Formats: sequence, structure tokens, C-alpha cells
Amino acid sequence: MKQKVLVCRSLFPAAIERLAEYFEIDYHDRDVPLVPADLAARLADKDGAITLLSDRIDSQSLAGATKLKALCNVAVGYNNLDLAAISRAGVIATNTPGVLDETTADTAWALLLASARRIVSADKWVRARQWQGWQFHDPWLGNDVHHATLGILGMGRIGQAVARRAAGFSMRVIYHNRNPLPVADEQACNAAWVDKKTLLSEVDFLVLLLPYSPDNHHCIGRDELALMKPQACLINVARGGIVDDDALIEALQKRKIAGAALDVFENEPVLDPRFFALDNVVLTPHIGSSTRATRLAMAMLAADNLIDALHGRRPPNLLNPEVWDARQSITKESAP
Repeated sequence: MKQKVLVCRSLFPAAIERLAEYFEIDYHDRDVPLVPADLAARLADKDGAITLLSDRIDSQSLAGATKLKALCNVAVGYNNLDLAAISRAGVIATNTPGVLDETTADTAWALLLASARRIVSADKWVRARQWQGWQFHDPWLGNDVHHATLGILGMGRIGQAVARRAAGFSMRVIYHNRNPLPVADEQACNAAWVDKKTLLSEVDFLVLLLPYSPDNHHCIGRDELALMKPQACLINVARGGIVDDDALIEALQKRKIAGAALDVFENEPVLDPRFFALDNVVLTPHIGSSTRATRLAMAMLAADNLIDALHGRRPPNLLNPEVWDARQSITKESAP
């Protein structure tokens, strides 16, 4: 008899076909999340599940899922997973790192360039038929990207991919992590570690790429924005909640910084309506990894993680390896 798995949201047919080779699938084939009660009910008899970033998995949703062994998240970030509760339940969790690094770095650069050169506002101006002819001192004077200072807060794989692209613009690259990268990695992306205060005060463009956690909540707030140059732009392709949206809106309204480009927001998709009145912010709907090839690769990696997990093989992308190790120890002790 095949093990039962829940797929919490519409995926690519290839991923569903891959899972169907091994499992009996309960497929929520709509691109909207299950409400919490339905999610809990459908997990109750499952051995595993494929989850997405909008699926909140916590002690309440796991309460009746006594057979559950693995949750495989189709995302790098996993702030939708209460990892402590999942681990207490003896369930392993995985994510999908690596396959979206370059695509997300491309998105960061698209937003950076759009913000620097005011592309979205200029496009709206043309579409509104307000352009009456070329002007030297036109209303669309932006900021140069070439030879500017790029700052990266959160220098993981995606951050390093963003930094490597800066070479084409002859930019100075500085970054801040809790710990500096190995020297070889810094040299590969021509980047230098600085403390957070120096990062904020010296950047022309600040790209946020750190994971969300309670420790990182509002790590960019009023005090941090006050350290930035008036001509600086902030780009967030990480997670909502890292930036205090209220403080950012105030800084943009008062032109304390030149602009922002945001792919993620607090309480998304319910944005603070004050964003819509600003002409110095670019807004996109959490599309950092949104190319067909990358989203397919993420879905297939999550499927492979689940296949490994439910067939006794250690998945390569474990978020709580201690649960896997404990399970293996129990298996060895119970062996004749």
C-alpha cells in the first residue's frame, strides 16, 4: 500500500507525476492556501506533505497528524513552519535552497535598477500621455548605479550572487553578516565585510537578503533608515517583517532616502495603502523566484526531498537534522 501525502497547493504537473509514482496523493490543486482547519484535517492521515510559504504549520495543525513523518517546504525561507513544534512532533522538515539563488539575484538587480532610474514612474508618465517632449532637466533624474556603493545585508548564496553581478557596474561592494565570509568567498565576489552601522551609512543601494526570524524582526527601522544617505535606495527581496514598513513609508514620504523597491511586505498581501501614493517606491508581488524554470526546479526538489524522507533516505535539505538522527537511533536500537 502506498503512503499518503498531502500537496497543499497547485504545483507543476511534472512534480505531481513524480510524486504519484510513489505515493497516494491528496492534492489541493488550487493556487490558494488551505484554511487552517482544512489543513489540519487533511494532514491527519498523511505520512508526508508538500507545503508552500503560505501554509502555516504549527502545533495546532499537527495535533491530529500522528502518522506524519516529513514536511517538505517549496521555498528557501521557512518562517511559515514552526520548526520547534514540528521537531517536537518527531517530523522532519526540508526546504529548497540553491535552485533559486541566481533567479532571485536577477530580481534584486531588476528592482535596484528600476528604483535607481525611476523606471516604473516614468512608464506611468508615458502611459498617461503626459510626456510632451524630451527635456534636459526632466522630472526623471535618477541615480547612477555604476561606480556606486552596493551594500548587502545577509551575505548567503543569494547575496553572493547579487554581489558577483556588481562587477559589471564597477561597484564597490560591502556587506554585513553576523560573521564574515571566508576570504576566498569574499574575493570571489569582490566584497568586504563591515559593521552594520558602516554598511547603512555608506551604501548607495542596500539589498536585504537575510532570513526572517524573531531576532531579525524590524532590523531595518527608523534608527537604521536615519543612518542612510538621502540619495540611497533600499531593496528588499528577503521577507516582510525585516523592514518596519511604517518607518520606511515615513522615510520615503519625507525623502529621507531616495527610494525603495520591495518584493515582500509585512502582512502581505495586505499592503499598507500609503505605499500606493508614493512615487519613489517600486512594488512587486513576491516574485523573487518567479521564473518557470526555477519554480519547477523548486517543486521537483521538494518532491525528491519527500521521496527520500519517506523511503528511509536522508534528504539533502534537512532543517532539523536532529529529528532524523534521533529516528535513526531508535531504528537501530529496535533492530534484532
